[in-house]
Amino acid sequence: MNGLEGLEENFRFLVLEVTSQMSETRAFVSAPTHAGYDKVVSRDGYIDNLKDIVEDKCYSRIHSGRGLSKRDIDRIRGLQIISANLERIADYCVNIAGQMRYLKDLSVLVRQNPGPLFDIIQEGLSRILEVRSRADVNGALGICRAEFDLDRLYKEAFDALMEELRQGRDVQNGVTAIFLFRYLERIGDSLLNIGEALLFSVIGEKIKIEQFQALQQTLSKTGFEGDLDDIDFRSIWGTRSGCRIGRVSTREAQAGAPLDPTQGGIFKEGNIKKIRRERENLELWARVSPGTGPRIFSYHEEGDSASMLVEFLPGCTWTEVVLTASEDILEDAIFVFEQTVGDIWRSTLEMGEAPLGAMGQLKDRMAAVRHVHPDFFRPARTLGPVAIPSTDELIAQCCDIEACLRAPMTVLLHGDFNANNIVFDQAAPRMHYVDLHRTRRGDFIQDTSVFLVSFFRMPIFEPGLRRRINHMIASFYDYSRDFADDIGDGAWQARLALGLARSLTTSTRFELNYDFAREMFLRAHYLMEGLAAHQGKPWEDYRLPRPILFY
Repeated sequence: MNGLEGLEENFRFLVLEVTSQMSETRAFVSAPTHAGYDKVVSRDGYIDNLKDIVEDKCYSRIHSGRGLSKRDIDRIRGLQIISANLERIADYCVNIAGQMRYLKDLSVLVRQNPGPLFDIIQEGLSRILEVRSRADVNGALGICRAEFDLDRLYKEAFDALMEELRQGRDVQNGVTAIFLFRYLERIGDSLLNIGEALLFSVIGEKIKIEQFQALQQTLSKTGFEGDLDDIDFRSIWGTRSGCRIGRVSTREAQAGAPLDPTQGGIFKEGNIKKIRRERENLELWARVSPGTGPRIFSYHEEGDSASMLVEFLPGCTWTEVVLTASEDILEDAIFVFEQTVGDIWRSTLEMGEAPLGAMGQLKDRMAAVRHVHPDFFRPARTLGPVAIPSTDELIAQCCDIEACLRAPMTVLLHGDFNANNIVFDQAAPRMHYVDLHRTRRGDFIQDTSVFLVSFFRMPIFEPGLRRRINHMIASFYDYSRDFADDIGDGAWQARLALGLARSLTTSTRFELNYDFAREMFLRAHYLMEGLAAHQGKPWEDYRLPRPILFY
């Protein structure tokens, strides 16, 4: 990297100084002397200064930005993270030296030998420069794994020392030794951060070792036999569920070389229950509507987490189509979309009542809404002789209403039918569904209401774009009405009002535009008030105020 020679030199000095300080700390623990203590502590100030110099140069170099590729910037960012953790390791060395003053008898360290922990730490520190210069993925993983080995050795020493303490043996020395081992274990956390920063420097994405190991295992099950250095991993989006989702392909594929589908796809890693459920749902969709969901290339479980590699579906999200496609392409896309939805609904239609469950979902999310917009909630009031219910009372009334409303039939639902979970492939042309972990059977109004509000809540107010959004909303509303008429569902509009009220209210917890969020909240109130006023009359006679769908 041109222009980074001084930075690299300071970084090398920092690594060497921390490595030397660790050696001095080990020597001091083995044979404590005043001179040994001074060596450990005096070196700390120089290490702090080196870390500050490296950090300043990192920020300065990134800020200038001249002649830097993304890979250069990734390496500089990784270097800054490593430097911060090296300085933290140096601080732990000082803590260990300071703790030694409370140790009255070295025999406790003879019984519980910290030597193997020092061996692991020193081995990890000694590999940093080589691993970084060679961009060695396996070497970075080796540094990461030091943390797991240190955890294991710490647990063994801790259990043995606690047993001595329970027997009342050498209490002060035992407690001191626990603190010493604890600082060594904490150094393992910093080594883990260093190893993950080295991984970041190589692959250009922040990824934890568990996620990287899951990626290794998942790719190996596709038959991939190449070097992981050749894998290009790019984060696509973060999820509120905590799953890691990224695009995976070979670096050669980025240059236009042919790509085997099993070596290019979407990698997902997260909670085993969520990933397992999504795998089951993808298999279900493959049977019910082949090609609608992505194919599964490989699946792997380990401990409490799971990972899978699924097909990367070509095309644009439904949001992109509505906002950017030409008028004729948009009309074609709407036709394909509605035909796809209708085919799925009709082919999976089964007789049998099903609750909507919108109000229960609303109640579960009210705390989050209140946290973001506490002043939206209306207290109970009176206007002359008229009692105006509070927000909570209104929701309670709608819960009673919902208990009496049942869909006459069920269909297979997407379960999270937001616009960004639908992909349109114009070349095919066809629609694809993604993020299917919430798939289930239920009332078609569930997907309908979520989809309609996913467009309404877009904070886009330019008149031309808003007209396109409103056109999409109107078209799908009309299609849902025709479907309800075809299956003889007379009370669908009442259930849709409940679903819209739920989605409008809960969407406000993600919207910080106060006026727009309040608009959604008030529209939800209006819908619930209309339902409460209609209570006692036939629900087949209820009519949704259609203008409420449009902004």
